Amino acid sequence: MLTRRTILQGIAAGAGTALGLGGSPLPLLASPSLTGVSRLPKRIIFFLQNQGFDPKTCIPMGVSGNCSLARHTLPEPIQPLEPYKERLHIINGLHGQHTSPSHSAFFGALGGYRGGDGVAPRGATIDYELSKTLPETLLPHLCIGMDSLENMKNKPTVATLSASGPDQPIFMYSNPNHLYQLLFGGISDGAIRKEFEARSYLLDQIQNQATQGGANLPLAEKTRYQQFVNGFRDLNSLREKLGQVSDHLRTFAPKVDEFYTTPAHETDWHDRLLNLGISALASGITNTLTIGSGRGEIFGAWKGLGVEEQGHNLGHMDQPDNPIWIKIRQYNSRMLVKIMETLDNIPEGSGSMMDHTLIVYTSNNADKQHTNGANWPVMLLGNFDGAFKTGCFTQIEGKRPINSLYTTLLQTAGGQCERFNMSDNLAKTFDTGNGVLGDILA
Repeated sequence: MLTRRTILQGIAAGAGTALGLGGSPLPLLASPSLTGVSRLPKRIIFFLQNQGFDPKTCIPMGVSGNCSLARHTLPEPIQPLEPYKERLHIINGLHGQHTSPSHSAFFGALGGYRGGDGVAPRGATIDYELSKTLPETLLPHLCIGMDSLENMKNKPTVATLSASGPDQPIFMYSNPNHLYQLLFGGISDGAIRKEFEARSYLLDQIQNQATQGGANLPLAEKTRYQQFVNGFRDLNSLREKLGQVSDHLRTFAPKVDEFYTTPAHETDWHDRLLNLGISALASGITNTLTIGSGRGEIFGAWKGLGVEEQGHNLGHMDQPDNPIWIKIRQYNSRMLVKIMETLDNIPEGSGSMMDHTLIVYTSNNADKQHTNGANWPVMLLGNFDGAFKTGCFTQIEGKRPINSLYTTLLQTAGGQCERFNMSDNLAKTFDTGNGVLGDILA
């Protein structure tokens, strides 16, 4: 049922900024097919599984130094990626000791700075910075979060991983019904259309009323209030601009089935959130997608996979050779395959959308729960228009932080950055190198 409370959940933090809109007018640039712009877009996907990413679950047996993956078989947890290993790059040896990742580094996982439960972001995270650097889209940055069914229903939006700046978290969507309304409500019919129109009317009214208030607030509160007003303005502007490309969007809108409203398991919503995220990429609505499996916290459930254990207990299990974690990691891997296969089938330039895409898979917990972050394994899929080596394993030499990977991502996207979110003083302790990770570049 559509209620004022349901609509406003997650918006009060400053709707536009909280959804990654950035508080500035939204450009009408979703893809070359819409605008005729010759510059091919790029896109990036971050997929973070909570509870850690043990390197033994992704590094093939017998591999120790830099090598090709061609003659090696991928471990069972990531076996679904075997047919795609020529596009895979496994990276081991980065660290995040400065992020305090014990139960989770939270915003620090993508920010490369000290994080913690309940700690506000200290700066923009790499996904948001990339969304500004890549060719502009209607919705620069989309975040989706997967959790237990109870948590997703009770808290349909949370902010734990992404941020647009200090004290400016970006909320992730966890209810596929809400996300469908945002992206495709304007081209729907029946009950979905009625809810979309009711929601639109309410948001317009809130913006109009909010614009008239706040004059007598103290300066600090007035600034925060204006962010709130700008958020509603940006949401309404996004809705209008999506309406202008409605014919284009009809091609990409996923089918709404009974599992949107009556999911049997949490994985039913996980799958539909993924479909919406893929549709947003394929249609050109966004250039950056962040997926938080476990929503950057210590919770999460996968009963739809036959996993009865959930939440914190999962983090206290050794991951290698663990049938529970094999199921979860294989589920992640099948999601990665679905992203690749969908983008592979959409022509772009002289190739496909996947040719200009990079997927970054890791964890917000480094290698395990209760970790000190000494090792932070990462998998890359795709080459980002030829920028990255693929089909190989790289062991990072020296002491290089996850910030060095983010510096590399930003530079390959066209941004200028020598050290992402790390001062020279901090680097003296945590980084023995400087600039990009040359060993992973093509």
